[in-house]
Formats: sequence, structure tokens, C-alpha cells
Amino acid sequence: MSPLKIGIVGCGNISGIYFENLGKYTATSIVAVADLDLDRAKQAAEKNGVPLALSPDELIAHPDVDLVLNLTIPKAHASVAQAAVENGKHVYNEKPLTVNLAEAQQLLQTAKEKGVRVGGAPDTFLGGGHQTARAAIDRGDIGEPIGSHAFMLCHGHESWHPSPEFYYERGGGPMLDMGPYYLTALANMIGSVKRVTGSTRITFPTRTITSQPKHGKVIEVETPTHIAGIMDFQNGAVGEITTSFDVWYSKVPSIIVYGTEGSLLVPDPNGFGGEVQIRQRGQAEWEVVPNLHGFNGNSRGVGVLDMAIAIRDGRPHRASGELAGHVLEVMHAFEQSSTTSQHIHLSSELVRPAALGETELHEFLPVG
Repeated sequence: MSPLKIGIVGCGNISGIYFENLGKYTATSIVAVADLDLDRAKQAAEKNGVPLALSPDELIAHPDVDLVLNLTIPKAHASVAQAAVENGKHVYNEKPLTVNLAEAQQLLQTAKEKGVRVGGAPDTFLGGGHQTARAAIDRGDIGEPIGSHAFMLCHGHESWHPSPEFYYERGGGPMLDMGPYYLTALANMIGSVKRVTGSTRITFPTRTITSQPKHGKVIEVETPTHIAGIMDFQNGAVGEITTSFDVWYSKVPSIIVYGTEGSLLVPDPNGFGGEVQIRQRGQAEWEVVPNLHGFNGNSRGVGVLDMAIAIRDGRPHRASGELAGHVLEVMHAFEQSSTTSQHIHLSSELVRPAALGETELHEFLPVG
């Protein structure tokens, strides 16, 4: 097959691993790069052997670009992606899909009308660790899933991040920033969410940056920084999630899934690999579930690779806009529930993405 021609918009820190991985997969080819800072785009193009360095508008309109990989800041996700699909391009957004739900719904509708596809990060659920967990659940190793817990707890970013302000602005916070990893992993394992309840708070109304180069700057916190949510899944399971930028210390699992016949410890969904452990009914100890899948290293971009193959084969891609949109609706529903003191019934219903076979997509990896 001819490689899917990709144009990358946004040359921030996360772009490096996309350049590395998508530049070596045989099903993808990076043909253009863009940034608001054209010099930055030129430097990235030269470093990564990309032929074209353009402005974002030029890249989105360029006839050689099949798919726009949108690595801009969250507030720009919607506008860049919307422009891409209106120009007849496929688009793959970094997380979250958009900042607000209406933008996501408009994006997906326009893409449908234009006959193009929308994809969205994270794609860590396609890694070996989470596909191993998915396979264990699908085999019935823990029986019927009845519940889950997920935790992302830290004390924020102002002590180490060079520019942490956006983590505390509307569109930031621990749920929109890190929630996509956890909720996408749960959707992969358990499926669609039908109802949400949540409680949220802002513990510290201001944050003082102690990292360089903005040491001493005070940030006004605009978004909840401690969110606790309950999810009723379509299959009857009840999940709980806590995300926080307010916690100093904790000792909890990343994700644990409970079933009628046992429990499954699932690795950190911010990564692709990790150890899966199971303890079935009657077992004295936890045991490691053998990981026979690929994509255990930093495989960011495997979602784009799968999307490229899916476009060729005419099948659904796994890291889809529908999945990212459903996760976005769940995340917003937690705060909506807290604000209104009501259960929130979701409007979207997700078809669980297909499991990734143990050696699927390997034919498109570099030899050696």
C-alpha cells in the first residue's frame, strides 16, 4: 500500500515521539510540518527529514496531506481539526479531542458529512499491557466485570513544568489532562458508560510556580483540581475514578477491575506496557498474566498507524473520534453532576473498539 501522507501541526515536546514512530512505520509518511512559529517548524522539518515546513493554514490546505496530526494546545484542538475536515482531510487529535462537548459533536458531524475520519489520543490502550488486560477480560478470566477503581493522584505541575499555567485554566485540570488515559482504558476493557455522578472541588485557589523560568508567578485556578466520579457502564458494571492535582502522597493502584470470579490489576494507562496481575477466586496470591502482545515501549502513534490501515481496509479504526468524544462527554459529566447535584445520563453510546491481535500491525513495523 502507499503510505498515508501525514502533516503534523504543532512542534511541541510531544511531537518528537510522533516524528520518530510515524517516520518508521511503512504505512505512514510525514510529508509536512507546521507551527505558528515557522522557524520552529523549519527546525523540526530539518531534524526529522520532512520535506515541507509550512504555516498551519498552508498545511491544512496542502494537496499532498491526507491526514492532519493535530498536536496543538487543547484550546486549539477544535479549530485546527474542524478546518482539517472541512478541507477534506482525515484528522487525529491529541487529547482531549476538544475542550468542550459542542465542538466535538460539530467536528464528528462535519467529518461524517465530508466522508473523512476523526481519530483521537490516547492510543496507550493499544499497547501490550492494556491489550493483555483486555484479552484476560474477554476470555472470562475474572468472570463478568462488576466494577472498577481508577486513580490519578499527584500535586500538580508548578514545581517542575516550565509553563504550567494551562493545567489550571478552563480546559485543563486533572480530568481533562489525564482522565482520557484512564477512561479510554476502561472503555477498552468494559465498554460504554451510560450514567455519571461526580463531585469536584478546587482545593487551592492559587498556585505559585516554583520551576524556571516563571518562578514566583501566581496562577489563578479556574478549573476543579480534585474530581471523584462514579460511572454506570452499559453492561451493569459500576466504576469509580479519582483524578487530582491536590494530593501529596497516595498508595493506590492505577486501575483495578473486579469480576465475579476474580480481580485484575491493570498497569498505568499513561504507558503502553506494564505488568498485568490477576487473582482468581480461591487463589492465595496474585499472578502475572503473560504479555504476548507488541507495542510495549513508547508506541505513541500506533493509533494513527491503525487508522491508516483501517482507511485502506475500510474497517473501523480503534482510537476513533467516537471513542474520544464519548470519553470527553464522561469527563464533562462529572463536573456537571457536581454543579447540578444530579445524575447525568450520557447522549453518546460507544461500540467497544475491537481488540488488537497479538501480532496485528507488526507487518508495518521496521525490520530489525
